[in-house]
Amino acid sequence: MAESQGGIAIAIRRRAERGRTGLVLPGGSSAITEPTTVGLPEDDDVVDLGRPLLGSVLLERGDIGPEPLEEALERQAAADPAHRRRIGEMLVDSGLVGITELVAALAQQNGLEPIDLRRTIPDPAVASRLPATVAEELDALPIQATPTDVVVAVGDPTRPRLRPMLVAALGGPVILVVADPSDLARARAEVTRSTEGLGDIIRAFEARSTPIAASGEATEAVQVDENAPIVQVVTRIIEQAVDGRASDVHIEPMEDRVRVRNRIDGALKEVLSLPSSMAQALSSRIKIMAGLNIVERRRPQDGQIETVAGGRTLDIRVSTAGTVFGESVVLRILDRAQALHGLHELGMRADVEARYREIIQSPYGLVVCAGPTGSGKTTTLYTTLQAVKTDEINVMTVEDPVEYVFPDINQMSINEVAGLTFASGLRAILRQDPDTILVGEIRDVETAQIAIQAALTGHFVLSTVHATDAASALHRFVDMGIEGYLLSSALLASVGQRLVRRICDECSEPYEPSADELAFYERAGGDPDRRDQLRHGAGCAACSGTGYFGRVGVYEVLRMTDELRSALVDNVHADAIRKIAEADGMVPMQEQAIGLVGDGETTIAEVMRTVYVL
Repeated sequence: MAESQGGIAIAIRRRAERGRTGLVLPGGSSAITEPTTVGLPEDDDVVDLGRPLLGSVLLERGDIGPEPLEEALERQAAADPAHRRRIGEMLVDSGLVGITELVAALAQQNGLEPIDLRRTIPDPAVASRLPATVAEELDALPIQATPTDVVVAVGDPTRPRLRPMLVAALGGPVILVVADPSDLARARAEVTRSTEGLGDIIRAFEARSTPIAASGEATEAVQVDENAPIVQVVTRIIEQAVDGRASDVHIEPMEDRVRVRNRIDGALKEVLSLPSSMAQALSSRIKIMAGLNIVERRRPQDGQIETVAGGRTLDIRVSTAGTVFGESVVLRILDRAQALHGLHELGMRADVEARYREIIQSPYGLVVCAGPTGSGKTTTLYTTLQAVKTDEINVMTVEDPVEYVFPDINQMSINEVAGLTFASGLRAILRQDPDTILVGEIRDVETAQIAIQAALTGHFVLSTVHATDAASALHRFVDMGIEGYLLSSALLASVGQRLVRRICDECSEPYEPSADELAFYERAGGDPDRRDQLRHGAGCAACSGTGYFGRVGVYEVLRMTDELRSALVDNVHADAIRKIAEADGMVPMQEQAIGLVGDGETTIAEVMRTVYVL
């Protein structure tokens, strides 16, 4: 821990005059506080001679006992003056005082308030007012502004001339609060990473693009130059998305700006606002990276980028579409490492996982995952492949596109321009002597028919279908034109799933749900006696103010039985199929989601947003 990260210097003039200061402990004993190792500050007015000693404050607060404190002070006094450390640093390093207690004591000693930067998100616009070099030197970070002052978090509030220097740098009054120096450094790095140099890059872009536009040359000259500012902006967007755990990036041209939003844990959050003049250059740069046609701006295009960010190899799926104000670009970030899960990591309840494991042991038949876009269906399929593949079987996939590459699986990416569709790819796979087949998505009757035929002829087939739940997935096949008797013969199980956000551990706290939330909770089967145990995330730096960090899967597994096969042949309604499946032991998604609410894993609002309950 650096000098400014430990305890706090006591009254400097008092130490300079006396050389050392006595601290009277309970019982009449005395100990010696840290001798001074610094000179007098230039401005004597900054020294508060009436400030209590840090050891006294810690003792008064009950953060440490008198004997451990006296021993620590004696060790400090006996140390070589050239290498003597601050008492706060010593107490934290030895485990006698926690950093949270030390921060609170420092704040109390100096008449300030402590602040937890793990639960407080600095305003980037306010933080950028203080140059990065000054913030680093003073171990400070502006976090918010009031109409009259700027609130500044500091690690060492006793630094000589700290307040005057901050006032001079910020051009106005400041309110100091005390923060954990390690949290302060992390918050400063995050703010710097998101804002540093962005204004300069934008100004450089505008300076380069204006002369070109005035001369009548094609603006593509700015867009294809690898050293252009626009390259730095795109790199910054991707790095920021990776650092923020985003699954998707939306670059959306609007009338007066370009909005950049990241999808984090299933919800979109705006992270950047860029000048509207950058819209065309942004889309062109990304098209070049993805190998797309930069001239074509009316027709939607799809492509893929392979890059490295944050030390990780990423595949980025690119989709462009024309809008009123320009081309909207969506980047789907695929982190190869995150695809490698075990079934036990998906979030299935123990009984649901056991039921599913039993089903996928079958050497043939069809298993489909049902859910909306972004519900984790592909992850479930890949995880299932990892669970069933061995060196003794031939595993093949046909996907649009191949999202995660596995070295021991034969994967095929469809290419509709070249005539390779799911149906034609599946036909080709069947001639490759496969044992297990993954079909990325069943979209049409032709693909559905081939998949069912493969399942009926001794292959184990995995696929996805867009449907609201496990029971509705069966009727999606019927809607495509598949006969009930064929589906009932081929289908082993239908898995309905959703991803719900977890409450952030850092800011989880009890709360009182609204009347609508309570009504939903009880209607969905929630235990009224657990109302007092419900929690939510207050929002903090760790979760970027959302109150959520990470997601967990919620699953329902409909296993085919003789009764369900008869119902399919008779074209029974989906509600009746659901009731039959529940009678056979299927645990509905909403019941599992409500269980997570009762366990403090997620919130009622998140279940209402994600898992629909009639």
